[in-house]
Amino acid sequence: MPDLIAPGLRVLFCGINPSLYSAVVGYHFARPGNRFWPTLHAAGITQRLLAPSEQEELMGLGYGITNVVDRATATADQLAPEELIKGGRRLVTKAKRYRPRFIALLGISAYRAAFGRPEAVLGLQPETVGESRLWVLPNPSGLNAHYQLKDLARLFGELRSAAEQD
Repeated sequence: MPDLIAPGLRVLFCGINPSLYSAVVGYHFARPGNRFWPTLHAAGITQRLLAPSEQEELMGLGYGITNVVDRATATADQLAPEELIKGGRRLVTKAKRYRPRFIALLGISAYRAAFGRPEAVLGLQPETVGESRLWVLPNPSGLNAHYQLKDLARLFGELRSAAEQD
């Protein structure tokens, strides 16, 4: 799955890994039921609900997308811990190269595994990735029943507010 990335982004969203569906169609967060795109709209990041096929429009708003692990799977729990750790190192390399203001990692468990932070909580993290500030958000997958759309929108909105003030 190709990254949607450029130097100096406001926020680089970092999913855990592509779904099999996203890998087939070639768009990030494309699996029906994924709440990424509705969450961006509800949080005020996009002015309208974008379809996954319109993902390039995010770049004009200062947002990009990458993944911790490139390998597509049916569910993220199929990833080995070693894949997440290796992906965390690759994310550090991308952060140093592209220097987004924020990296928003979408999934607390993936963040904890990839960066060796077992006690981490959602929100702004004390460490940085290169010069980029790190923010952890819930995974917007429809499989994550812990968070409803309104909760996701509020949390993503907090990141949007911080990124706009920065």
